[in-house]
Amino acid sequence: MSLTDTYTLANGVKIPKVGFGTWQSADGDEAYNAVKAALEAGYRHIDTAAAYHNEESVGKAIKDSGIPREELFITTKLWGVATTEEARAALDESLAKLGLDYLDLYLIHWPNPLASRPNYATRNAAVWKAMEEGVKAGKVRAIGVSNFHPRHLDALLEVAEIKPVVNQILVNPSDQQEEIVAYNNAHEILTEAYSPLGTGKIFAVAELATIAEKYGKTVAQVVLRWSLHKGYLPLPKSVTASRIAENADIFDFDLSDEDVAFIDGLHGAAGLAKNPDEVPF
Repeated sequence: MSLTDTYTLANGVKIPKVGFGTWQSADGDEAYNAVKAALEAGYRHIDTAAAYHNEESVGKAIKDSGIPREELFITTKLWGVATTEEARAALDESLAKLGLDYLDLYLIHWPNPLASRPNYATRNAAVWKAMEEGVKAGKVRAIGVSNFHPRHLDALLEVAEIKPVVNQILVNPSDQQEEIVAYNNAHEILTEAYSPLGTGKIFAVAELATIAEKYGKTVAQVVLRWSLHKGYLPLPKSVTASRIAENADIFDFDLSDEDVAFIDGLHGAAGLAKNPDEVPF
């Protein structure tokens, strides 16, 4: 197994099993250098979002890498727009900032933005239409969602002509969001795990250091390996070149059933996911 190994999405598109996250990577040198280091370390799956305000830097690093476009998998996300027309414009703006002709994956970032609350079903149907148009126009290869709970997906599936193939949610040993993952699995929706290391909080769990030592690995490597063991697609983020490379070195060992079970039991050890119907944005 390696960074180029893939899952196959429900629509047949292949997606590398580990992606590189850019949330909280500042636009400019920080995001540019992080993505450049990730691509040099062998990552081929890069995840960004309009709301991260770093698409231009991500796009420049992709261009400067010289890696053929067809070897890369690039994701970005639609922020809080509410109409089909606004969503069309947002897609084109993201493509322009990234300097790309097409996206491999485009996601609705949050299901119930404050400006549209509580009419999330109407809003999501409207923006999803624009995303479906993007697929038909060749601007997007696959579409999906992020931070959606079953109630939000139920409403979307009632109106979707093209079904979502990904749900990117916060998933790590501290919060596996089992109900959402079970729903995703039942509907052939791949679970992508953002903040797979609990935004660093997972390192405070002392027992994980003991497990890592046993395998000659770091805590981050153990937790990312656990994420793959569970069938998730982790999106580790770092701005440090050595850590970026280290987080990719997770394919030469397997966790024992005992260690997987221990890590499964860490609920709440590093915080829990937010309720998307209550976030203040």
